[in-house]
Amino acid sequence: MRRIFLVLAGLSLPASALAASQQPIEPIDVPPSVEQGLDMVYIDREIAPSMEQRDAQLEQQGFSDFNAAPVDMFAPVHPLYTDLRRGLVQYQMRWGDLPQVQVPAGPVLKLNTTGDRVSLLRQRLGLPEGTKFDAATAAAVKEFQATHGMKADGVAGAGTLAALNRGFKHYENVLMLNLERARRLPRTTESGRYVLVDAGAARLWMFEDGRPVDSMRVIVGEKATETPMMAALLRFVSVNPYWNTPPDFAQKNVAPHVLKEGLNYLVERDYQVLSDWTDDATQLDPATVDWAAVAAGKANVRLRRGPGPWNSMGDMKFMMPNDFGIYLHDVPDASKAAFKTEDRWISNGCIRLEDADRFAKWLFGRVPQGRDPKVEENIDLPNPVPVYVTYLTAEGGPSGAKFRPDPYNRDPALLARYFGDGQQQVAAVLP
Repeated sequence: MRRIFLVLAGLSLPASALAASQQPIEPIDVPPSVEQGLDMVYIDREIAPSMEQRDAQLEQQGFSDFNAAPVDMFAPVHPLYTDLRRGLVQYQMRWGDLPQVQVPAGPVLKLNTTGDRVSLLRQRLGLPEGTKFDAATAAAVKEFQATHGMKADGVAGAGTLAALNRGFKHYENVLMLNLERARRLPRTTESGRYVLVDAGAARLWMFEDGRPVDSMRVIVGEKATETPMMAALLRFVSVNPYWNTPPDFAQKNVAPHVLKEGLNYLVERDYQVLSDWTDDATQLDPATVDWAAVAAGKANVRLRRGPGPWNSMGDMKFMMPNDFGIYLHDVPDASKAAFKTEDRWISNGCIRLEDADRFAKWLFGRVPQGRDPKVEENIDLPNPVPVYVTYLTAEGGPSGAKFRPDPYNRDPALLARYFGDGQQQVAAVLP
């Protein structure tokens, strides 16, 4: 597979000097040379050498891409790789030898249902011959559902039957994809600290010397603004950050309110109108803006909201300069309830932190404070910390492999390309 490197110019400058000029307001498209969902884009060249060295060693030992051999027994790999590889073995043992028969579509199959479709379902699950959906059938269905990322209710509806009909090989291939993703992560022997974000699980881990020491939930990009797989150095934190509102937010949310309520809407919410998107932008009189044209999408305006409890960036923005416009940030207290939900794929691509203070303490040993709560201030991290953003649609663990939904629907195209898998559906179907 390709290892893609995008190197930013000027990294010898102080980290905070790279802030706005190399940090787009909106995430940009992933380069066409990158197979998103498998390749990792290395923003900072310093991160790559150990990866390249490890990959070269594996190739010399005969390990190619999509090889199910136990790489972790021959070379240091990330612990997630070992978990997934063991999960693959357990999955093969539990589900690999079952009859790969198809169960026709039809009414929901549940406890006490009888008929030929139940007979096929029992055969598919490796149960004794029979035509009744009994307690043993319900238990086997529930086990299958729990493994394959569905609600484990023991009822075989359309989603469960579709997953069963995909067959063992499909899910084995999904695990192989995820092994490849995990193989691109740092080795257990990597010294120092790094951050791992799994956009597939919407979760972040803090690692020290190859082992996780803390973890938290995160919110990542929605399908229309996916968080890319990338690796970059976290170089500084912006304390009391401004929020540069995305153009579509200005059009759909701000401009209509200005037209309805007048310019006081901006004043009351601490919005500033700036001349352009550069570091040297000057503040404009909001009365000079054609707000009707902005609302109609015929004109753009740069809006910046000042620091405060209303700011979507919260109190801190953790910067890893990159051309995708991706960073990690706090959220205001009013938005923290979203972390308690299961649907955490709702951002514009950036990574929202469940507990930014805890993250900052791990990075700096303290929560950085600005000198003026009304002014954004950049504070450099003495030793930049690598951030790896991956995307996993399966996980391993003591009970074996478990599949997750594929919120970005990246797996089908990769499965078709590398395994000839014609299933154009997500890896795990939500009920």
